[in-house]
Formats: sequence, C-alpha cells, structure tokens
Amino acid sequence: MRAWQVGILFVAVVVSFYLTLGFVPLFDLDEGAFSEATREMLQNGDYITTYLNGDFRFDKPILIYWFQLLSVKLFGLNAFAVRLPSAIAATLWVFATYRFVKKLYDSESAFWSALMMLNALQITIIAKAAIADALLNLFIALTLFSIYRYYQTRENQAIYMSFLFMALGALTKGPIAVLIPFAVSLLFFGYKREWRAWSRAIFNPVGIMIFLVVAGPWYVAEYLAQGDRFIEGFFLKHNISRFQGPMEGHYGSLLYYIPVLLLGLLPFTAPILRALWQGLKRRDDVTIFGLIWFGFVFLFFSFSGTKLPHYVIYGYTPLFILGGIAYASTKGSRFDFWTVVVLYLLLLALPIYLYHAGGLEQIRDAYAVWILKDAQGLFDWVYFAVLLTAIGVTLALSAKSVSAHTRATLSALIFIGVINLVILPLVGSAQQEPIKEAGELVQDRNETVVMYHIHTPSFSFYARKITPNRTPKVGEIALVRRNQLNSFKKFDMIFEKGGVALIKVGEK
Repeated sequence: MRAWQVGILFVAVVVSFYLTLGFVPLFDLDEGAFSEATREMLQNGDYITTYLNGDFRFDKPILIYWFQLLSVKLFGLNAFAVRLPSAIAATLWVFATYRFVKKLYDSESAFWSALMMLNALQITIIAKAAIADALLNLFIALTLFSIYRYYQTRENQAIYMSFLFMALGALTKGPIAVLIPFAVSLLFFGYKREWRAWSRAIFNPVGIMIFLVVAGPWYVAEYLAQGDRFIEGFFLKHNISRFQGPMEGHYGSLLYYIPVLLLGLLPFTAPILRALWQGLKRRDDVTIFGLIWFGFVFLFFSFSGTKLPHYVIYGYTPLFILGGIAYASTKGSRFDFWTVVVLYLLLLALPIYLYHAGGLEQIRDAYAVWILKDAQGLFDWVYFAVLLTAIGVTLALSAKSVSAHTRATLSALIFIGVINLVILPLVGSAQQEPIKEAGELVQDRNETVVMYHIHTPSFSFYARKITPNRTPKVGEIALVRRNQLNSFKKFDMIFEKGGVALIKVGEK
C-alpha cells in the first residue's frame, strides 16, 4: 500500500470513528440503555447480570458491558469511555477486512474495501455507538474469514479460530453470532459439494470445546444467578420473539431493508451495487461466498418480525469486499457520487421546509415539534456554508479531468466530514443535549427523580442515579415531555429545553 493510501485510511479512521466520541451526547434508546446498564454494573458490583434502572436487562450478553466497564474505569464515566470499545472494535473490523482482501488479491483492492467500509453512512454511525453491534460485526467477520480460510487450506487452526470468534460473538449478542456463520458455511460448502469438509469443521470436538470453554461460563453463571428468568428474558423474548413478531414497535415490510441499503452504503452505494450486480455473473469462490453471506443476512432479517436498520449491517462486510475488488480494477463513473449530492440537497432543504414552508405544522408528534422549534438556531450560516461547499466540491470532482480514484477518495472524505462534524452534532444537540443537561442538573440533588411517560435511559446515565419510569409523587422531581406538562396541576419548573422539562411536582 502506498504512503498516501495509509494517510487516507488513517484520516478516515480518525474522522469516522474517533473524532467526535466524547463531543456528541449519548443517543436514546440503545446508547443510553447500554451506557446506563454499564453504570449500574459499576455501582452495584454485579459483573454477571445487567440491570437498567434497577430492573433486569436480558437484552444482550455480557461482553460489551465488560469492555465498557473497563473503559469507564480507565477514562471515567462519560460518553467517550462507553463509546471507545465500539470504535476500537470497528477499527479492528476494518483492519481484518483489509488483511483478508490483501491476502486473496492485492493491497489496492484491500485499500478500497477498507475505505468503503470506513466511509459508509451506517458504519460511521454504528462504529462509535455505545452498543454491541460494532463488536458483533467484528466477530462475525473474523468467524467467516476463518471459515473461508478453512475452505482454502483445510487447516484445523482455521476451525479453532472460527469457534473462538463465534464464542466471543455469542458473548456479545447471543445466538445470531452462531446462526449467521452456520447458515453461510452450510450454503457455501453445499454449493461447492464439500459436505464432508463442512461436517468435519462443524462437528470438530476441539472447536466445540473451545466454544464451550469461552462462551459457556457466563451463560451458566447467569442461569445459576437468575434461573428461568434468564431463559425467558434472553432466549425466548429477545431472540425467538424478535424473529416471530415486531418488538417495541420495530416493524416493516419485506422491502424494509432496500432503502436502508441504498442510504446506508453512501457514499459508495452506486459502485457497490454495480459490483454486486457484476458479482451475480461471476463464479469465483470469493464472490459466491460473499453473495451467500450478504444474501442470507438480507433475506433472514427481511423475514424477521422485528426490523431495525443496523441488522442488515451483519451482511455488509462482503459488500465492501466485492465493491473494493471491483473498484480497484475499474475507473468507476463520473456520476457515482451524485447520490451524495442529492442527500446534501435534502439536508439543505430541510430547515427551509420546516421553518419557512410550513413543515412544522404538518408534524403530528408534539414532542418532535418542541425539539424542532428549539433546534431552529442550530441551522446557522455554518450549516448552509458547509453543505453548499460540499455540493460544489463534489460536483467539481465529477469533471472528466479528475481521476476516478481521486474523485472517490475526496468525495468520501468530504462525506464523513459533513456527517460527523455537522450532521451528527446537530442532531445530538437538538435531540439529546437537553436530556443530558437535565440529567446533570439533578446529579447532586437528594430528592427522588423519576421519568414520566418518557423512556430516555441516557438521562439516568447523566444523572448518575436510577430513575424509574412511573407517575411522580408530590415533592419528587420528574423528567417529562413538554407537551405533557398539562398533566400536572402544580409544579415548579427546574429546567426546560428542547422537548423535555424537569419539574418538581406539587399536585397532580
């Protein structure tokens, strides 16, 4: 890899994964929930069972909480610390992908695969989120890389590494870390008519022992501590039930992941989809393996009852690999990055529509209206100047005189700069900064604090105390939505900003 490519990847890693770790408030629901569960683990000293606002939290296994706890002990209880493990995991995920592609092809293909991953919209968001998904994606990728290595070499070591990474994935998010590698390997080895080799790997006694030794102790310890509550909460509710039907309002049609894919792969959506289409015509092993990997994840979660945008990311790694391999040997199109220009134009039009074209009046969610009203000042001249500059430069790069690879590199860096330095901080300031400020206000107050008809666990994290979600009693402090203030006859206003208010209840 050339020196300038090393520099580009370094800048992309810093901007995409690390630069804003501690400067954007934690987002609810998921970031707040994971972070508060880690804070309560630190507070109560129970390193086996996780709790959220004093109640059992069986959503995910333990590994990400242990990593977050270690980071908190090193760097303090703050957003940077709870997000750092995800950023490190994402960095290792990119490095593992680069190394896998370089071994099979060359450093040029590896560079483009890594750059596409680093700059993808969904990756730059998930990579620094204080949740389990960056870590899970790392282990899924390492497991399937090891499986492919076994296919090539038939080495026992590759089998052992597959089981090790599956075990770590199972400690990160549960059965899905086993299901995806199992299904992908079954389909791939079946397609290649290598049933004996697949059976030898799957039923390898040493590999199974590695899996049980690594993943088993926590599952056994949690069952001994919580019994059937763990089985019902983790396996039945948060795994089987998620597939059978929608949970927490997260549902969608069979076509749900198509727009997610188109948006989530920006700015390289066009080159990746082109490579995917070309891959359907090829029969080389890497392409077949990658298509089966992506295809299984896409179809499995399309048929799942519960749908969340980040589920499809489990199948993104092969897309970046196929896209990078194809882009290294082609010139691309001058219009590949005009899709990003469309996104910039929509972002440019958003405040105009909201505040000058009657957009706010069309929104039925009163809570969202309060947030957007207070956010108007965030759409300042800097916001417009950055987007206009990004549009101008991206269009200028589409000139014939600019090489395809220069165009792609600069357009991608501009994109992650806009997303991470402008858009995410703006959304964080509008949606989460008021919750953060409210939480910090009650850190040193001795009164009981509760949340009323609002579920924002980041408030508990910033308040440094358990805040149950219930009707407040007279004399208690409550975090409420501003549109629900009329539910209380008498109260003292402590804090009011964005969509939330902090009140001391007098009479309900």
